[in-house]
Amino acid sequence: MPHAEDTSNEIGVPVVRDWSLGVVIVDDALLSRRASGSLEHWLIRSLVACAILMGIIGCENKSEEPSAAKPVSASSKSGLLRLTPEESSRMALEVVPVARGQFLAQREFPATVQSNENELAEVTTLIRGRVVKVHVDVGQDVKKGTLLAMLHSMDLGVAEGDYLKAEARLHEAELAHARAKDLYENKAVSLAELQRREAAMKTARAEARETKNRLELLGVPREEIERLNREHTIKADVPLRAPFDGRVIMRNITRGEVVETHQKFFTVADLSDVWVVGNVPEKDVQYVRKEQKVDVILAAYPHAILSGTITYIGDVLDRATRTMRLRVTVPNPDRLLKPEMFAIIRVYAASSPDALSVPLAAVQDGPIGKMVFVQRGAGEFEARTVELGNEQGDMVRVLEGVSAGEQVVTKGSFVLKSEMERHKIEPTP
Repeated sequence: MPHAEDTSNEIGVPVVRDWSLGVVIVDDALLSRRASGSLEHWLIRSLVACAILMGIIGCENKSEEPSAAKPVSASSKSGLLRLTPEESSRMALEVVPVARGQFLAQREFPATVQSNENELAEVTTLIRGRVVKVHVDVGQDVKKGTLLAMLHSMDLGVAEGDYLKAEARLHEAELAHARAKDLYENKAVSLAELQRREAAMKTARAEARETKNRLELLGVPREEIERLNREHTIKADVPLRAPFDGRVIMRNITRGEVVETHQKFFTVADLSDVWVVGNVPEKDVQYVRKEQKVDVILAAYPHAILSGTITYIGDVLDRATRTMRLRVTVPNPDRLLKPEMFAIIRVYAASSPDALSVPLAAVQDGPIGKMVFVQRGAGEFEARTVELGNEQGDMVRVLEGVSAGEQVVTKGSFVLKSEMERHKIEPTP
């Protein structure tokens, strides 16, 4: 047997000591030879057994003393994590108190970008014609009065001819009435003749007015009518012009085609501000009001937050979706917002004035939910499960789990979480 020796104890009992195992083994064969009497043999064996048992108990007590003296660094039952001053200094932990005050509730609604319909125009024609030339294309910025396209219309030529004829007849009727008036004053014609000439003049004047009104209804500008009166020549050209400063966002016209009055040729929009139209669920109607400032987030620019104003709130809910229409006007000086883009309308509403909040950096994912580390003393931290509410910037509302003024760890909370998992500490519910 390794590390063993055959010796005899003080009473002459042969034993074998195994120092590697820390036990004493009695050599029963030697004991039988040295103890002749059965009673003496039994007494000796009992004494040796008692001595061995006492030695084992003593060894066990000695082995437990160092573990009892070892410092406790974690307690899984209490959810506490204890750090030495050196560990705390190495982790560079930062703590902040749980704040109490007014917290803004946040609601988000899906929406789409649309053109401002108050600054949107569909360019059409009031007269049938053929396209002679198209001067602009989609995406082009135009000023008010810019020529978009030119049509040639036979119907316009006929209307202008009728106007010139009516003006000629009116001129003739006015001359005839003036001659009749002079003759009547000289007793050359009767009163009835004067009245007949006066009636003819009024009829010609009504016809001229009617043809002029027809030209105006066909969209002929006043300058063109003055040119007709001055030059007495027919020009059957119909110009299509921009109604205001804006951008051409739609074109549906080609050179040479014959167009009708019901067609839409161009859409001109002023995109300096746009509408963001969303749908608000019935349960969130209480959070919106007219002229309220809101944030708009675009799917195309997820990191940009634009400011807008609620300019319209629907009066009737959609029966199928149980949502209310909401319209937000957003300035668009850089033309970043384009019609039909997807967006989110974010509305903030004030919550209770005594809401509790902590920084988002203090919140970690725990085994049963979100948790924070609350400082209980110097180097002592409690992992505590919390129930969170809405977020506002880098702060989050805490509904349950902490009290106002308690110190929570922000910087270094992830390191504490790692230590908690290493020591298998369960957070306090």
